[in-house]
Amino acid sequence: MRALMVRDVMTPIVVTVAPDLGYKQIADLLVDMGVSAVPVVDGDGRVLGVVSEADLLYKVEFNGADVHAGLFERRRSRRAKQKAVGETAAELMTSPAVTVAAAVPLTVAAQLMERHDAKRLPVVDDAGKLVGIVARRDLLRRYLRNDEDIRADVLEGVLLGVLWLDPIEVDVAVADGHVTLTGKVDRRSTAQIAARLTRGLDGVVGVTEDLEWGFDDTTLQHRYTFDV
Repeated sequence: MRALMVRDVMTPIVVTVAPDLGYKQIADLLVDMGVSAVPVVDGDGRVLGVVSEADLLYKVEFNGADVHAGLFERRRSRRAKQKAVGETAAELMTSPAVTVAAAVPLTVAAQLMERHDAKRLPVVDDAGKLVGIVARRDLLRRYLRNDEDIRADVLEGVLLGVLWLDPIEVDVAVADGHVTLTGKVDRRSTAQIAARLTRGLDGVVGVTEDLEWGFDDTTLQHRYTFDV
């Protein structure tokens, strides 16, 4: 029932560029390799930044116009004009790069991408050295598991492994990643926990919890909390 980590889905072989690589060489590389961005690394393999198609397009956008940055100009606009006259990866890249460790869950990578509006993240080790790259499409791999494997995780990982329930008491049906739990458990909280743990499994896109229970301990818990 181990959650997928970044290292499980990342691409370990990464196209990179040196800080002194020129604009045209970077543009040619992106086209030839069919990628939209590349990490910029130093001689020791540490990530300095990322240069993307968007960074290169500033030169096209301004196309010889006056790119002198005004004193009170917004930071984003000033940075765009600086990149418009950039000629090397060091001058064009977005830095510092948003990176992620290999040994973190995919949810962490997804949150970083959402927060920074990033399509991909360089994966680094403890020394900041590049070990791979993870893209948005890689995160979708957690939902590519077949229904049989998901059902086995629910039965063995959730019901037996965590809740110590006899699988005979709970029926687990999985269709296209959606899990339906039916049967009877001892307490209402047990049913809620089973549903919550199932939702966290890789490959699960939704859960229908239709379990019967013999004792509603959630009301009791609420009363004790209120009295304290």
